[in-house]
Amino acid sequence: MIRLLLNHPDVIISFVHSRSNAGNPLYAVHADLLGETTLTFTGELSNEIDVLFLCLGHGEAKKFLEANEIAPSVKVIDLSQDFRLGENVKGREFVYGLPEMQREKIATAKNIANPGCFATAIQLGLLPLAKAGLLKEVHTTGITGSTGAGQSLQATSHFTWRANNVSTYKVLTHQHLKEIRRSLQLLQPSFAADINFVPVRGDFARGIWVTSYLESDLSLEEAQQLYKAYYAGHPFTHVSDRQIDLKQVVNTNKCLIQLEKTGNKLVIHSIEDNLLKGASGQAVQNMNIMCGLEETAGLKLKSIVF
Repeated sequence: MIRLLLNHPDVIISFVHSRSNAGNPLYAVHADLLGETTLTFTGELSNEIDVLFLCLGHGEAKKFLEANEIAPSVKVIDLSQDFRLGENVKGREFVYGLPEMQREKIATAKNIANPGCFATAIQLGLLPLAKAGLLKEVHTTGITGSTGAGQSLQATSHFTWRANNVSTYKVLTHQHLKEIRRSLQLLQPSFAADINFVPVRGDFARGIWVTSYLESDLSLEEAQQLYKAYYAGHPFTHVSDRQIDLKQVVNTNKCLIQLEKTGNKLVIHSIEDNLLKGASGQAVQNMNIMCGLEETAGLKLKSIVF
């Protein structure tokens, strides 16, 4: 998030707040920022800002807003799961920040609940079907890199455990299922079928690969037309006619989608960088929309003409 904002053409970082690192240079904690900024962490808050990003752990963002007086004029973008199901705090109501689903609401929102990483990839693979009222029972497998587990050390995030290894977790019970279902039902209120989700820990650092399938009467050509029409005008989600691979999206804010049809099953592959489109990149995309900036500002490399 800090790196994206440092390089954003329309942003000045006023402060970076930390309860545990106040007084330390940013680069003392995030060594990759050495030479990028001389900012130090502060224990103080200021309301002389336009946007506040909350990059706290799940359950901590709500406590932070309850404990601190943030001016009503300050827009809040929360990256935790605290407000994704419509929760509010101190009169702040949060809009679910998936631009490909409700860009217009985001544009007028004061507070944004940034979607989860798995939730983003799964939903982007299913939104066109929900919009057309064609969703049925869904089977989904998602593979995530180790950065999806956060910064805190865990037994399953150690390199020596993760390398050359694969494992499942929270099978059919992942916390992102609630926000996924809520979003899909906004587009297809009649949808009540199961979403059978198997999350997998992958042997890589960044990225999410999701494969979903369901019964469908659409031909491959009809499905491709439906998806391309839905995502026309959305700058970061693209439907590919060719086979996709994870390296195409790592270190980008893109989601790529590829469709296959076998018998009566429609297969949807959707991939993203969990740290960008699945988290910080999408948060900046939401800020751009909320503040009336170019949606892609700070998120795409500029072409150099010689």
